[in-house]
Amino acid sequence: MIKIANAPCSWGVLEFDLAEKSEEKSFQEVLDEIEATGYVGTELGDWGFMPSEPICLRKEIEKRKLELVGAFVPVDLSDKDKHDAGVANALKTAKLMSDANYKKSFIVLADDNGSNSERTLNAGRVDNNMMLSEEQWKVFASGAERIARAVKEQYGLRTVFHHHCAGFIETPEEIDQLMELTDPDLLGLCLDMGHYAFGGGDPLIAIKKYKERIWHVHFKDYDPLAAEAAKEEGEDYFGAIKRGVFCELGEGIVDFKSIVSLLEKLNYKDWIVLEQDVLPGMGNPKNCALKNRNYIKTLGL
Repeated sequence: MIKIANAPCSWGVLEFDLAEKSEEKSFQEVLDEIEATGYVGTELGDWGFMPSEPICLRKEIEKRKLELVGAFVPVDLSDKDKHDAGVANALKTAKLMSDANYKKSFIVLADDNGSNSERTLNAGRVDNNMMLSEEQWKVFASGAERIARAVKEQYGLRTVFHHHCAGFIETPEEIDQLMELTDPDLLGLCLDMGHYAFGGGDPLIAIKKYKERIWHVHFKDYDPLAAEAAKEEGEDYFGAIKRGVFCELGEGIVDFKSIVSLLEKLNYKDWIVLEQDVLPGMGNPKNCALKNRNYIKTLGL
């Protein structure tokens, strides 16, 4: 049975170092609103947002009758010198989830998105000159495998890679390359529908191509008009977010009805995490979460 979660990023709790961080809601408010809007799971959010003591973490999540389904861990995988710190951060996060008895949760590994100025400025419009070199690909893939192996060996948790605009794994071609270079038994794919569309791809094609590799799913919609407006104004990834490039479900171009039908046909029975990335202080996340949950219900979930 597919279960539906939300994530703190829908409330503006992001991993980026932003001036707007001071506008973040408390973890108690976010969890309360996730529960109130009809979701049954949550992701951890940026490290330190939720309690980092396992008993307290489980108490807070169970209080809202939720499950903890995963935790986003960004690592600059293109820089070999950053791999040791990446392993340490992933293991720290995995230990917290394991000690809190969330042993089916995922490490959602990603690039250190937003840290490369060229990729951040050109999110959704990447060309070949901005991509990793052959040597960087080897470094990137080996780092991702190293982290996934360490997490699996020490805590028994699985790791999925989250492709993401404003990072080095954004386009369908880049996702293809990473999947080709990594062990399919060690590193799964977290397919994010909105990021895949923003990166220039059709999520339905990705599902068919990587049906065995998709261990985790994010639902996010994509508004190409907002992306085009950001491009015309020379705005970067964060400018596109401010314009609502990740809009409410059903308001963008992602074909969720066909996606749900295909996932069910393929017997996908894990979590779908709704994410509508906003910057801290943007909009009314609770209202959006409720609208998005109601939309997903129209799809039979």
